[in-house]
Amino acid sequence: MKINSIEIENFRNIENLKLNFDDVNIIYGENAQGKTNLIEAIYLFTGSKSFRGVKDKELVQFQKEFSRLKIKFENKNREQNAEIFIDKKRNVSLNGIKKKSAAALGEELKTVIFSPVHLSMVKDGPAERRHFIDHALYQLKSNYRNVVKEYNRCLLQRNMLLKDIAKNSSLADMLYIWDKNLAISGAKIIYQRNKYIEALLPYAKEVYDGLSQGREKIDLRIKGCFEYEGLGVDEIQKQLMFCFENNKGNDIINRITTIGPHRDDMEILINGKSARSFGSQGQQRSCVLSLKLAEASLLKKMTDDEPFALLDDVMSELDISRQDYILNHIKDWQVFITCCDANTVLRLKNGKTFHIQNGGLI
Repeated sequence: MKINSIEIENFRNIENLKLNFDDVNIIYGENAQGKTNLIEAIYLFTGSKSFRGVKDKELVQFQKEFSRLKIKFENKNREQNAEIFIDKKRNVSLNGIKKKSAAALGEELKTVIFSPVHLSMVKDGPAERRHFIDHALYQLKSNYRNVVKEYNRCLLQRNMLLKDIAKNSSLADMLYIWDKNLAISGAKIIYQRNKYIEALLPYAKEVYDGLSQGREKIDLRIKGCFEYEGLGVDEIQKQLMFCFENNKGNDIINRITTIGPHRDDMEILINGKSARSFGSQGQQRSCVLSLKLAEASLLKKMTDDEPFALLDDVMSELDISRQDYILNHIKDWQVFITCCDANTVLRLKNGKTFHIQNGGLI
């Protein structure tokens, strides 16, 4: 899959911009000039909402009534085109045919994105790391999203019951019903997460080894209420039931379900030590980058779809050798990289560069 060109009209601070792309694309310039806006425009063609967490109407340039984005891309051995028209909401078309929702574009275009906000995957609590795994599985397993929705529905019901038990202790006998429902969907989530990390790790190790020139090693471990490795869905379900029953008293006191896949974590290690607690800024950034690029490689292998990578402000806090690896040693997929330092671009051996200023190309 390759994006050949993009046309942008009235998007953020970009009034009018047309670009033709290569396999490796470096977008550089000072801060607040429109580099991330360009990355954001490309990202919207995956059918997802903005990774910056804004509403669609906020994407339209100030005092303009609409925004229009167009791309030409190659996928499945043919050239295609897509258009996004934004006024109060997004309207999309693929090859001239209007689609019911923007999500339809996600069937044709898949991406992996890194931006500074994703550093929270290492720096913050386990919720961001769970989200990383789940989002990847949404693209790989068609029914996984429904399983997660069912688990969350059961979790909400169980938590409501726990609050009611505080007022009426006789309701405690009803917990078994929700324990069973939680265990059924929870076991499927745990199994799929564990298998995904198992498949992802070799790719993450390869990328991190390249970034660190073999000086450091990355490792990943799922931490839950018991040891998951090597267990099938049925065995996980049985052990989850035991854990829910065994922890029932604690849950009643806290009025919330305190264990389960909604509380699990993925520990990221560098040379056997926690990247969150002991990793430098550059190491933590390298960890996230390794996971994101590994996600792209695994997505390609498992779906035969070739995703593109969007790497926003990826060079910051990386030493020269790590920057060089990103610029010249990432292969097999199309990459878009933003950076501020023009000197970084001079080390690029292959690809195209774009100097962005005030939302335009100079």
